[in-house]
Order: sequence, then C-alpha cells, then structure tokens
Amino acid sequence: MLDTFRSYAQTKAAKVILGLILIPFALFGIDSYLNQAGNNLSIAKVNGYKIALPEYNRAIDNVRNRMTSDGKKVDPAMFDSFEFKESVVDGLITKQLLNNDIKKSKFKITDQQLSQYIVGMPEFQKDGKFSQELYDKVLQNNQLTPKKFEESIRNDLLIQQVRDSLQKLTFIPPNNLAETLKATSQQREVSVVEFKTKEFMVKATIAEKDMQSFYDQNKSKFLAPEQVKAEFVVFSLSSILPSINVTEDEVKAFYKTNADKYQNQQQREASHILIAASKNAPPVDKAKAKAKAEDILSQIKKNPKQFEELATKYSQDPESAKKGGELGAFGRGMMVKPFDDAVFSMKVNEVSGIVESDFGYHIIKLTKIVGESGGFDAMKPQLKAELIYQKGQEKFAALTEEFSNKVYEQSSSLDAVSKKFNLPIQKTDWISRNDSDKFFKNEALMNALYTKESIKDHRNTEAIEVTPNNLISARVVDYKAQSTKPFVDVKKNIEDYLKFEAAKKTVASEGESALKSVTDVSRKIDWQPAVLVDRKNTKGLSEAVINQAYKMPTDKLPSYSGFIDGNNGYIIVKVNKVAFPNDNNEENKKAFATEYTEALSAEYLTAYLKGLKAKANVSVNQKFFEATQKN
Repeated sequence: MLDTFRSYAQTKAAKVILGLILIPFALFGIDSYLNQAGNNLSIAKVNGYKIALPEYNRAIDNVRNRMTSDGKKVDPAMFDSFEFKESVVDGLITKQLLNNDIKKSKFKITDQQLSQYIVGMPEFQKDGKFSQELYDKVLQNNQLTPKKFEESIRNDLLIQQVRDSLQKLTFIPPNNLAETLKATSQQREVSVVEFKTKEFMVKATIAEKDMQSFYDQNKSKFLAPEQVKAEFVVFSLSSILPSINVTEDEVKAFYKTNADKYQNQQQREASHILIAASKNAPPVDKAKAKAKAEDILSQIKKNPKQFEELATKYSQDPESAKKGGELGAFGRGMMVKPFDDAVFSMKVNEVSGIVESDFGYHIIKLTKIVGESGGFDAMKPQLKAELIYQKGQEKFAALTEEFSNKVYEQSSSLDAVSKKFNLPIQKTDWISRNDSDKFFKNEALMNALYTKESIKDHRNTEAIEVTPNNLISARVVDYKAQSTKPFVDVKKNIEDYLKFEAAKKTVASEGESALKSVTDVSRKIDWQPAVLVDRKNTKGLSEAVINQAYKMPTDKLPSYSGFIDGNNGYIIVKVNKVAFPNDNNEENKKAFATEYTEALSAEYLTAYLKGLKAKANVSVNQKFFEATQKN
C-alpha cells in the first residue's frame, strides 16, 4: 500500500492535483467570480458549476510558479504537455467537489480562527508583526476586496479541516507499524546484466525492398507540410525617426519642462542583440530563446569584434539589426528597466551577460558614455534624441492606423504601402507553419499567412505588431500544398527506424535466451558488480531495476528475473541475498511512522475524492485540449 502511494505521489499529475487542493488561491490572483466577459469558454463543468478559461489559466500559472519557486530545475516542456494541463483541470474539479461537499457538511471556520490565520500569514508581516498597510496593499494589487479574500481563505481552511479529519482517522497498530518498517527497510544484494538495443542496432541490416515496402505502406508518415513564400514590409518607429526634426527652441523648452529629470544625468550609446520571447511565451519557447542567446554570447566572448556581425545575423529587433545592433543615444529611464539597469552599470566596450526583459533576451554592448553633468549644453544631444523619440512615437501612433488601412484597402499588393511609407519590400524563402522562429517568431503573423485569403487570393495580411513599435504586413507570393516526401529523402530515416525495431526484437530474444541459461556455467554472462540496495539507496541502479528486484521471490536464492526496459533493451536481474538492518534509532522510527501515517492519510483522501467524483456530474471540454495540443 505504501509503495502504491509513493508511486502515485511521485507522478507529475498527482503532484499537480494534490498541489491544487492544498494551495491557498486567494493571493495568487482573482478567483472565478471575477471571470471577464469574453473569457467564458468552459473548460469543465462540475454539477453545473463552470470552470472557465480565466480560472484555468490562473491555476496553470499558480502551479507553474509553485513548482519553480524553490529553485528546482523543471523541464519547461512539461508545462506544455497534455498530462500537465489535464492534471490541472483534475485539480480544479477536485477543489470544486470538495467545496460542494463542505457546504453540505458540519465543518466550520469561526471568525476568530479566520482572523488568527490571516494575522499570521507571512505575506502580511512587517518587522515580525501583522501590517494592516501591507494587507491592504497586497489585496489591492490582486484586485481583491477584504470580503472576497476572507471568503477564499475561509474556504481553504475548510478544505484543510477535511484533510486533518482524515488524518486523525488514521490509526496504525504498533505491530503493523513494526512489520511495515521491517519490510520497507529490507535490503537486497543485486547484480544485473544489460542487453542494449543500440548495440544490436549497429549489427542490423535492412534490405532495400523492405525500406521501399515500409515507405509504400506508411506514406502518411512522410508528409512535407504546406509551405509559402511571402513578401513583407516592416513599418517601425525607428524607420520614421530620421524624418523627425526639432528646433533649438523646442529642445530648450523640453529641457526646461524636464529640468529635474536631467540634472547631472548622463546618456549612453549602445548596441544590442535581441532574441525575442514575449513575457507570456510558453516556458519551452523562452528556454529555447535563452539557449540561443547564450550560444551567441559564447561566440562573442571568443571574438568580441564580431558583435556587429552577429547582431546583423541573429538579432530579432529588425531595425537595429540592420545597423549591427546599434540603438543610438538614450538616457536613463528610456529603456525597459532590466535593460536600463544593465547598460547604466557597464563600462565602455563592455559586453553584458544575458539580460531578460518583457521583449526577450538581450546581449548589450556599451559603445559610449556622453553628457556628463553641466546643464543644457552637456545634455543637448540626449535632449534632442529624447524629443525626437517622443515626437516619433506620436507620429508612429498617428500613422499606424493609416498603415493598417493602406494594407487592407489595397490588399492585392504591397506596392502602394511601400511607396507611401518608403518601406522596402522584403522576401522570405519557403516557410511552413512550424517556421515561425524564422519569421519574426510571431504565431499570429504565421497564422495570417495561411488563411484562404492569403493563399488563394494573395491578399495582404492585416498589420500585425510582431514586437513593440514594429508592424508587419505580409503577402503570399507562392504556395506548396502538403505532399509526400520522395523515398530518397526519407530512406535513411526509414532504415534507422527498421534497424531499431529489428534490434528491439533481437535484444528481447537474446535476453530471454540468456535468462533461461543463467545457471549454465558454459555460458558466460557479464554480470555487473553486485550492490546492496534498499528502496531509497539505489546505488545508481534505475527505478525499473529496483522495482523488478523487489518483486522477485526470495525463498530460493540467488533469484533471477528479466524484463524489457522500454526502448533501452533487456535487463536480467539477480538477487543474491536479503538483509534486514537492525535499526533501533528512535528518531528514524518516528520519522517512518510520520511518513507512513501521511501515506495512509493520503490514500484515504484519494479514496474520498474518488467517491465524490463518482457521484458527481462532471464533464471536460476535450475539444479545448485537442486544440491547445495542436498549437
């Protein structure tokens, strides 16, 4: 029973479901009563209660934050997996089932209990005491009224009461505890021999006709995606800044209006390389972007002189990339804070580490410091640059609508908008839906290229903001439908796959044959050195081997067993002896008793929740999950 729970509790799904039951939601964001109109997509229903998209999204963020807050490394791809999303929904369903059952029960949290809990919450402590000011500020930041916050906390405490009551019901007789402790602390001396698939794969040979036959029978596996070639124009703030002029009087007036801001201020000239990743991008995309930025940084460290070349080649800030990453002059506060803090702490010609902002990952090179303190004359270049930038923003905002209207009204060509705004028409190579990384890393733009209007009618896409102050309209000029890849292009992949499948069969056969003859002294088996293990101290053996070793009978030793280890191969396990350590340490016994009690309590909770779910009317919007997996 304990093993069953441990196995369950270690799965990602269980951690998410139990986490959702235990996490107080009140301080993680507004609860479901604040669902906005337009966000009423139903993710699931529990006895008529609708779990809507905002509640689901907040739960996703809450669990992700909780799983990464302690500094542990978590594979970002996990958060995009169907298993993770499904488990979050299971957790929300479970929480609602508990809420419903609690309302029918006699569980109660008094006002005094509620007040004591809130006063003791670490989020509201200042100098070791409850701070009303901090309490008001936290609630305001989370758009919560005291009444609704207290309702949420009261509900969480009621759920905790349910868990506590189940734990109190958990009684373990001393004899049972002693026997269980003995069983779980049992040690086994284990040795293994592995038959590895990859080693047999090298020896496998596949006939040409078998590869051709596999190709003919599985052409659906070898489809080349539909692709387009496109032309596009980029309308950006930086493209109109050169046309902005300011007079000396305007600069002086600007300085006078902002005199306090510019007292004793310097300005910076810098270049950067941006690998784009929006703050709301999936963790797996952000991880890929950061890895790419780190690779570029390592190249710069080897040869700092290639910064401009690498900026032109890799930076996803389209306008500065054309100038080797050059951004021009700017003062403190003009850039986003992480960028601003980094560049104003650097020395001339210094290259930063990876700087993360809402736009992605930057590598910054400081090229010049100008504008030492000295009043208007010293600050004039920066003042002029800031005033030009401010006027440019105003003009860009005014022209954005005109640009959008132009690409829409004259949608059969980009020539008109190109001439009107003096923008070059650029071209792409063949790109598929999966190539958004090659095309401004913008999914909305890629989706727009694959509409019927874009492909069949060759109409301009709407103006799409791919990064702040950068609008793009694109137009499909050529199209390739989905097609089957030629045999010659996929032959190597087919050969590798068939070799792998053949190797799996051979390794299983070889392993089973070896298992039957383990006691045959004439057959040499290369056993790995034996190690004494228990369920916690596995001495480097895999979880699969340990599980197999503890399933094996020990009435007659040595004992032998074999199993297929997924795609890795076949493993034979030998148990040589069994030992029971004599542990009279009272602390260890108490720790085990606590762990065992918690495990039993968790099993009771799981059974209780299964019972609630069996009696409830629960439905899940499977189409939503199918759509998110496709994306």
